[in-house]
Amino acid sequence: MSDAVPISDPADARLDEFRDLSHADRRPDRPGGRGLVIAEGVVVVRRLVASPYSVRALLGVARRQAELAEDLADTAAPFYVVTAEMMAEVVGFHLNRGLLATADRVGFPPAANLLDSGRTVAVLEGVGDHENLGALFRNAAAFGIGAILLADGCADPLYRRSVRVSMGTVLGVPFAVLPGWPGAAMNLLRDKGFRTIALTPSGEVTLREEGPAGRVAFLLGSEGPGLTPAALRAANVRARIPMAAGVDSLNVATAAAVAFAALAD
Repeated sequence: MSDAVPISDPADARLDEFRDLSHADRRPDRPGGRGLVIAEGVVVVRRLVASPYSVRALLGVARRQAELAEDLADTAAPFYVVTAEMMAEVVGFHLNRGLLATADRVGFPPAANLLDSGRTVAVLEGVGDHENLGALFRNAAAFGIGAILLADGCADPLYRRSVRVSMGTVLGVPFAVLPGWPGAAMNLLRDKGFRTIALTPSGEVTLREEGPAGRVAFLLGSEGPGLTPAALRAANVRARIPMAAGVDSLNVATAAAVAFAALAD
């Protein structure tokens, strides 16, 4: 069971994993940092506890510790109890949720293995915005997408902001880097029986007309230019989402949600 450990000194070394998160060069979830997963808030921490990621420590106000007591019954990680004011001093900003947790990263199987099971996957190219990435994972979880594969130029899904925006669902959706993009990667998808559907405003058909069936891999591109020409050429189908006149595109996470929902129907 997670032990409540009251701490009154903000300089206590036991809090170092949570320290100065407002400074990009100090955040332990940044490249070059400690490579930790950081979860914020009760909902996200509960999903962290239930995930394959091993919780290292928790930091929060007494009310949050009491609220999570049952969830943490099988967790040995310490819960450092502090005041809201001290938590803000340690973290570097006021945290409305009053709760943080750190965990070690885990590795999912490589992309080829993830493609062996499941009917649908999402392949992301150049999605570099952490909030969009988190929203994509949340949408994937909502519509039962089997895995997310990260092609060239994608941000880290386990970055703190991605974890928060995903509401912790990024901790449950399998993901892996997809090597050899687009050539070898597309060959792998086809060898595994996936029909590749590139989402693009210039698509020759609409999602309604395509009516995806069987094993499908949705290709989603970067927030600005979208999928690269090479990726578009390599896809089996280039599909667009019907929109009202004068609207040329959707946010990448919104477009993914529309596509995922169409497939779920």
